[in-house]
Amino acid sequence: MPAFRTIPRRSIAALAALPLLIGALASCGYGSQAKSDEKKVAAEGAKLSAESVRVGYFPNLTHATALVGDQEGILQKELGGTQLKVSTFNAGPSEIEALNADSIDIGFIGPSPSINGYTKSKGKNLRIIAGSASGGVKLVVNPAKIKTLDDIKGKRIATPQLGNTQDVAFLNWISEKGWKVDAQSGKGDVSVLRTDNKVTPDAYKSGSIDGAWVPEPTASKLVSEGAKVLLDESTLWPDKKFVITNIIVSQKFLTEHPDVVEAVLRGSSKTNQWINANPDKAKASANTKLKELTGKPLSAEVIDAAWPSIQFTDDPLAATLRAQADHAVEAGLLKQPDLNGIYDLGPLNKVLKAAGRSAASDAGLGAK
Repeated sequence: MPAFRTIPRRSIAALAALPLLIGALASCGYGSQAKSDEKKVAAEGAKLSAESVRVGYFPNLTHATALVGDQEGILQKELGGTQLKVSTFNAGPSEIEALNADSIDIGFIGPSPSINGYTKSKGKNLRIIAGSASGGVKLVVNPAKIKTLDDIKGKRIATPQLGNTQDVAFLNWISEKGWKVDAQSGKGDVSVLRTDNKVTPDAYKSGSIDGAWVPEPTASKLVSEGAKVLLDESTLWPDKKFVITNIIVSQKFLTEHPDVVEAVLRGSSKTNQWINANPDKAKASANTKLKELTGKPLSAEVIDAAWPSIQFTDDPLAATLRAQADHAVEAGLLKQPDLNGIYDLGPLNKVLKAAGRSAASDAGLGAK
């Protein structure tokens, strides 16, 4: 089984604009409308330097740190008298737009929109300040048509969007197999069909696709329709870890309210620790919040299958973000991006040090 190649740092040197990614880089999006959470947990205690902090995230399992931290009140507890205000998004570009428009201060978001948001603003708008989740992406297939990885050749495989995180990963995997596909059209030795996650299960049921390289819970929804997991993307990465969700912040907000940023990071870190110590309670909490936000919880079959493949971590896994960007360059979807300065892990490492834990690495891409 081919693994992702280690990419030299020099391959991430400079960037032009990334117009392709503006509408195509939601790692697990289900649309583009933002939804404000009008339910407010009481803010108690002393206020920090801001009256409130506006946090955005997706109603997805790969954003369970935010779901659970919000549902259980862990984030609000760390903020004390500073009010947590939540907005939910269904796609990365809309969340980046909200950050650019000063509609949110902090966001949970995938690696590709993080790269796009940073480079499009020429490094002046956001910083990645922590990780949140790793993994949760699978290649699932129709077992009647595909029994081995080599059987993928000649088949129709869906990815969420042209140029999104999973699309880039699949194109890289195809290249590692020695097969050829035109990245823009998706035509070649494999037919790559860009299909919105919300319709992928129906496309599978209708037979219009033979499989999909998708995040959770879409992968487990397909399995509930009879598909089989052929490959977990984590097996292609060192230590089986790769970033799927980051925490980003407006540089302006980080400069003006570092105490609030640290409080959110304490809350996210404590949430991850609680999730990892209480997986069953965490699943229930995330599903309760999903029901509130979307009107419908995930079935036990889907959430039980999806949950174990996602790792919740404060580590941003910076080297894997750099590799993901390089894979997009190699696929011809991006010009070489300059990611120097995309990370500011100072606040996170302050939180980790206070908790007696090791510092996280920015892989040489930290702000100076």
